[in-house]
Amino acid sequence: MDKPTDSLAAVEYETMRLGRHRHLDRSAYILLSRIRRAGPMSIGQLSRAFGLDVSTLNRHTAALLREGLAERIADPEGGIARKFRITARGERFLDGERARNLDGLREVLSGWPAGDVAAFAAYLRRFNDDVERLPARPWPAYARGAAGSS
Repeated sequence: MDKPTDSLAAVEYETMRLGRHRHLDRSAYILLSRIRRAGPMSIGQLSRAFGLDVSTLNRHTAALLREGLAERIADPEGGIARKFRITARGERFLDGERARNLDGLREVLSGWPAGDVAAFAAYLRRFNDDVERLPARPWPAYARGAAGSS
């Protein structure tokens, strides 16, 4: 295996550091964000979207159901699989989490020039786009300027 360059090793280390700031209910935030963007999704669709085993998603979605953040509905398109839909409580949870995330980022980045924040966002978008291109599980496109985008 090739030895990573200093820059590659630094990216690996910094992404690890970034990951440690995730909250325990991060999976709920991510699942609900995906359902909000894509609309109701079956367990199979969630499995393909996240590249996770169905048993793992069953545990996560069971927690969403238990907390009243999502509900199971008949497929609106007439399919046989039941789908998960975000509830009003889930919408409030998602909006609250997003507001807390934005407040935290605002605090962390308050000393950065606007151009640096924009460049950082562009590099993160490019990085995520390249990551998602590899397993062919793209995230629904970010709606720039849309209210409630997650």
